[in-house]
Amino acid sequence: MLELDKKNNTELEKMLIEKREALSAFRFSGAGGKTRDVKHGRNIKKDIARVLTEVNLRNSKSLN
Repeated sequence: MLELDKKNNTELEKMLIEKREALSAFRFSGAGGKTRDVKHGRNIKKDIARVLTEVNLRNSKSLN
C-alpha cells in the first residue's frame, strides 16, 4: 500500500505530481498505438484519488 498517513505534505505533493505525470505518459503511449495493460491506468487514477483524499483530510483537520 502507499502508507500515506506516514508521509508529510511535501512528500504527498511530490507523489501527486509523479502520479499525474505517469498517467499522462500512460495516456499518450496508448494513443501512439502501443498495447498496454488497461488496469495500470485505472490503478494510477486510484492512487491519485487516494493521495488527494489524504491531502483533503489533512486540510480539513487543520481548519478545525
